[in-house]
Amino acid sequence: MMTENRVAYPELEPYTTGRLKVSDVHEIYYEECGNRHGKPVVIVHGGPGGGCNSSLRRLHDPSAYRIILFDQRGCGRSTPYACLEDNTTWHLVGDMEKLRLLLGLEKWQLLGGSWGSTLSLAYAQTYPECVSELILRGIFTIRRCEIEWFYQKGCNALFADAWEDFVAPIPEDERHDMVGAYYRRLTSEDMQVQHTAARAWSKWEGTTLSLLPNANRIEKFGNDRFAIAFARIECHYFVNGGFMEKDDQLLANVGKIRHIPGVIVQGRYDVVTPMTTAWELSKAWPEAELKIVTEAGHATTERGITDALVTATDMFRCSSD
Repeated sequence: MMTENRVAYPELEPYTTGRLKVSDVHEIYYEECGNRHGKPVVIVHGGPGGGCNSSLRRLHDPSAYRIILFDQRGCGRSTPYACLEDNTTWHLVGDMEKLRLLLGLEKWQLLGGSWGSTLSLAYAQTYPECVSELILRGIFTIRRCEIEWFYQKGCNALFADAWEDFVAPIPEDERHDMVGAYYRRLTSEDMQVQHTAARAWSKWEGTTLSLLPNANRIEKFGNDRFAIAFARIECHYFVNGGFMEKDDQLLANVGKIRHIPGVIVQGRYDVVTPMTTAWELSKAWPEAELKIVTEAGHATTERGITDALVTATDMFRCSSD
């Protein structure tokens, strides 16, 4: 029997918003919606540098969950915008823990996609006692091979037309290291150089995110304000290897989280974070349920991905230790 895909919950607005000073430099925005007495979940957005959007509020039953969203350092409504100073994976892990303590939560569920899966794994491996469940989508562990697939050689074979636009700002003699070449431009003192590079970097990802093209998404990713934080922060993290001690750190440390209930959601035709990483994670963490979504790429809003995520959050909404 055919079953209909689960859809996202109706749109909702926050019942509270706030700002948390996390360092001498950075202040992060956060919001809460749904049931203020419900099961806590924190949404860990992608990028890095992508910021939250209202669709991320809609993956949990608002009658059952206390839904917490926050914009990571330098993006969204956090300030200073597009700032790279004191902006590393471990700063963000610390920010999440400060937010948990501020809200008085013993544990919370983590839902993170793409870079959000990276940061969720990093947080859970640092504070496993504070995580009730992990729901991860489009798995990315920021290894060199994953970065090179998307920005050097791999994905370009599938999107040769979009790749031509991506490499256009970079002279041929620098194209052997696209991330490094972009980093030099995204940190240039010339703002025109920064914006040109940011638009090209951001539109490359916006074009490849879903199985079917989405013109509205490509337009959003090409917007100067969005692109400058997205591209600068992403490239900053990638050129620095995610600030990991070793390349395979997140996969090597999966033993720290195997006791945490988990669901791994992966689009079969995800070209941004190909399925091989999700497969490796599931082999290292066999207790987690792996859901491979056919007819889907990388985007949360694709029907099969939304269905898998909402099914997972519904499954965990009444669970307890």
